[in-house]
Amino acid sequence: MSDVYHTTIQDHGRVVIPAGIRHALGLARGDEVVLRVENDAVVISGVSDAVKRFQAVVRRHVSGDVSLADELIADRRKTALDE
Repeated sequence: MSDVYHTTIQDHGRVVIPAGIRHALGLARGDEVVLRVENDAVVISGVSDAVKRFQAVVRRHVSGDVSLADELIADRRKTALDE
């Protein structure tokens, strides 16, 4: 079982992430984090980890040889020509 920390919700909903958790997640002052509710709990992750998780979800639905950026650019160009 992992370490358990206790903290208090402060003014304006602020919560201090204890140092042990910050170190375990590789977070430093000024880093952006993503918060999500999962199974009635708040899950905190660094932005880079959240992006990697999202990319994995997208790759399950889009083959590796498809560039979504190229498809979007082509679609925008076609739309511009049609206007």
